[in-house]
Amino acid sequence: MAKATKRENVWLQCKECSALNYRTNISVKTGVPEKLKEGLNKFCKVDRKHTSHKIKRK
Repeated sequence: MAKATKRENVWLQCKECSALNYRTNISVKTGVPEKLKEGLNKFCKVDRKHTSHKIKRK
């Protein structure tokens, strides 16, 4: 039987329009990486431009 991974699914939420655009997973053991705390520049489909995204836990 395979081991259960210690990872948590999180959403990346646009800081400008609050749309949940991307879903990714992070390690529960090591915590949130620094670049995810600061915010990533990702493409927002609603705004149709690159904007800063933050972590949103469900």
